Amino acid sequence: MRAIVKMTIAATILALIQAVAVGQNTGDKKAWGYVFGGAGGNSGGSSTGWFQVGAGGEGLVYKGLGLGAEIGYLAPFRGAGNGFGVVSPDVSYHFKRPNSKLVPFVTGGYSLAFRGGGTSSGGNFGGGVQYWMKDHLGLRVEFRDHVFSSDSPHFYQFRVGLSF
Repeated sequence: MRAIVKMTIAATILALIQAVAVGQNTGDKKAWGYVFGGAGGNSGGSSTGWFQVGAGGEGLVYKGLGLGAEIGYLAPFRGAGNGFGVVSPDVSYHFKRPNSKLVPFVTGGYSLAFRGGGTSSGGNFGGGVQYWMKDHLGLRVEFRDHVFSSDSPHFYQFRVGLSF
């Protein structure tokens, strides 16, 4: 399983480099990177709060349809060392209107949790909005929910970040 984790991380890094390198084209955002932090909880029996930090990249492939990937760390506020890494390749749709700085989006895809050589597969879904303050700087606000198996709790997060 370690080979799968390494290949997924390598693919994510390559996607991030590509997304940042493409940049903008004629004022329209075609690809961008982002960093984020957030807080949330889980649907399990505990009332433990969770936080997540990470980075990602997205690129539009056809009109508002996008492909992206992100990597992050998800952990409880009490016992941050008890967290796990999450890699997520995703599909998204961005509802861009001409000359609008506000771009709502929905997203979902595969999630791979990893920690200490072990992995767990699942999925994620969410949505939010990007507000492009300048050509190369935007505020990203979103909700994201990760679930890793049918008996696993949902790990939901309200996240805030910067797109560039």
